[in-house]
Amino acid sequence: MATPSQRPDRAYHQDYICRIRYENNLPPPPGSVKMLDIPIDGLDYYASPGFASRLHRSQPINIEADAELGMPIDLVGMPGVFDGDESSIQAPLIPPPIHPKDKNLLRPLSELGKPKYQGGGISFLRRTEYISSDTARARAEAAPRSTPKANGPRLRKSVDTSKDDPVNVLRAAVKGFNIAHPEDAYTGPDTKDNIRGLEPTPAEIEAWNNPRHPTKSNLKPVDFYPILPDLEADTDTGNYMVTKFTANPTQTVDKRDIRMDVGLLKPIDMDDATIAEYHTKLAAHAADPMNNPHPGGPPINFQFFLPADETSATNLRKKLDVDDPDHDDPSLYTDQGAEGQEVFRLDHQRVYETGRSTAMDPDHAYKEVALALHDSSDGSSSSRSIKAAYYYPIVQKSQLKPHRSKNLAHLGVTARIDDQDDDKNKIDALDVTVDDLNESELAKRAEHRAQLLGEEGGGNNGEAQDGEVQNGDG
Repeated sequence: MATPSQRPDRAYHQDYICRIRYENNLPPPPGSVKMLDIPIDGLDYYASPGFASRLHRSQPINIEADAELGMPIDLVGMPGVFDGDESSIQAPLIPPPIHPKDKNLLRPLSELGKPKYQGGGISFLRRTEYISSDTARARAEAAPRSTPKANGPRLRKSVDTSKDDPVNVLRAAVKGFNIAHPEDAYTGPDTKDNIRGLEPTPAEIEAWNNPRHPTKSNLKPVDFYPILPDLEADTDTGNYMVTKFTANPTQTVDKRDIRMDVGLLKPIDMDDATIAEYHTKLAAHAADPMNNPHPGGPPINFQFFLPADETSATNLRKKLDVDDPDHDDPSLYTDQGAEGQEVFRLDHQRVYETGRSTAMDPDHAYKEVALALHDSSDGSSSSRSIKAAYYYPIVQKSQLKPHRSKNLAHLGVTARIDDQDDDKNKIDALDVTVDDLNESELAKRAEHRAQLLGEEGGGNNGEAQDGEVQNGDG
């Protein structure tokens, strides 16, 4: 009997198995592949109604869809679309806030997936001991390097909470004025009316004396203008509106029409239904601002008027320019009114309606302003003696588009014709005269000026610096 050591070696056949994982980042197909067994019996059979019925019975539709397949194209249900109001088929002016559950769907591609520490050439390895050293090294390289500290508790960096104190914030604001005008810096004790500013650093003083562009060091400032309110050009409300036409309001296309500088927009009184609808939208926004955007400014319609020629426009500009030495010349008027007085005649162009309107937040009245640079030292005749960049607050921005309800009614699309578009309410022309401000207008401007300057009471002892446009009978 042979011992185990004397047995001959037996050869065993072994196969090398290498498992390779292939990544498939594409989503699975929406449905499984289905092959239909259709008998081929001739073209006549396929063209017969019986074949379609048989195919319909054997292969029922496995999807649920509405009659419009999720794409409504019927404009009948859109409110106001046939009256020229396209707001129901346009994106909202103020996009609604993103729901927290939808933020993950809007992440960029670079943030999707897990961070890969291992190399792409060893993705088939399943046991962790082969890649643990590489993973640890990659994580160590990706982590921010920190200087090793001695054994002991790690101290958190202290935060100076005094910087958020309202008094400290006020001192920091006063510091900026002290840097600009060190001769007017207040150095006494804090009182109800005066407060000392923070001590400016040498770097801050150097940055003010030698300003540099943050990204382009080769640029140098040409001049400096302080930003001031233009109290001489104040209006009854103390603010301005910006209007933009969706289409060219005149027939001039090859050059700029100077008549637009003195164009006049006369608002049309809104009817009760429009006012009620606007207040309903305001109430809905106040109750649920997440789902109901702010409707903006009131949907007011306007009648647009322009002078007949460029001569009338030029003379009207001179009449309105208080810096022009000839602005009081009576010969600037180009027409005569019904009672024989000198006037400017402005002809009716067409009716415009408010397309999109954005009203500024009353709590942030100076969020958007218009700037105008005035420098009386350059030889120009300006009534503003202080060289400054004067700002004008913008309270509302509106987009004006031609009013089309009347044209649609004539075509038979809608049977509703607004009274404001009726020919009997149309003003063919306006006779405009330019006069000084009256007592009521002076009082309104003085009240707003006192409020802006922080004074008590308004008074009506201001001077009429600008002309006021008054409408005559059309």
